[in-house]
Amino acid sequence: MDFMALRRQCTVIRRDIISMLAKAGSGHPGGSLSAVEILAALYHYKMNIDPAQPRMPGRDRFVLSKGHAAPALYATLASRGFFPREELAGLRRMGSMLQGHPDQNKCPGVDASTGSLGQGVSMAVGMALGLKRQGGAQQVYTLIGDGESQEGMVWEALMAAAHYRLDNLTVLVDWNGLQIDGRNDEVMSLGDFPGKLRAFGLDLIDVADGNDIGQVIAALDAPHRPGVPKCILCHTVKGKGVSFMEGNAGWHGKAPSAAEAAAALEELEG
Repeated sequence: MDFMALRRQCTVIRRDIISMLAKAGSGHPGGSLSAVEILAALYHYKMNIDPAQPRMPGRDRFVLSKGHAAPALYATLASRGFFPREELAGLRRMGSMLQGHPDQNKCPGVDASTGSLGQGVSMAVGMALGLKRQGGAQQVYTLIGDGESQEGMVWEALMAAAHYRLDNLTVLVDWNGLQIDGRNDEVMSLGDFPGKLRAFGLDLIDVADGNDIGQVIAALDAPHRPGVPKCILCHTVKGKGVSFMEGNAGWHGKAPSAAEAAAALEELEG
């Protein structure tokens, strides 16, 4: 495995996120940048997919439950060859296949239309249950946010995943500690989050640095316990890669200006 190539790919994805958000004039940079290594590890290393056959029946599935991080998914899909990178310039524009939230009917490589927080992980549980009952070997992966985990639907879905023994499901958590209103612990504390995940019946892997693609890959490669869904808790930095965005809740849902984008791109290039 060429980790340097994977890390370079992460830089390309981050640069594309900044460029497309600046051109669109709206969107969510903070949570998109924090999730880059997770998505790159899935699409460039782990998942059984074929960009030439986006609907290949035997493919693994991915659901972006934190749907507002769509720019990160779009940039990753483009980097994997699902569509030309030039399409990224159409983010959030009328008639574009790249809308503010992922649309499975418009964008190649998108397996579920998501956006309303809490619903994506429920979709992933349903996919995993259906595939398991069909006897398929496909894996289902879903990415949720830590702020999103304040939604009750998330916990109902996790409870169902454990009940139905969905060992073909991996739930990844982008734990960057911030949401639109500030620190998660101040808005609505999740308390002992790892303890709760274990109590709900998930096999938890705690990744100390979720922006280290090597650590993410190691967690993805860890074997599933039979009959137990896996959860990978990735400690990340909101706005990762752009110093003036890192750890700043103000960049949750604000697009960079032309000058800010230029500064961010220069920093990422360096």
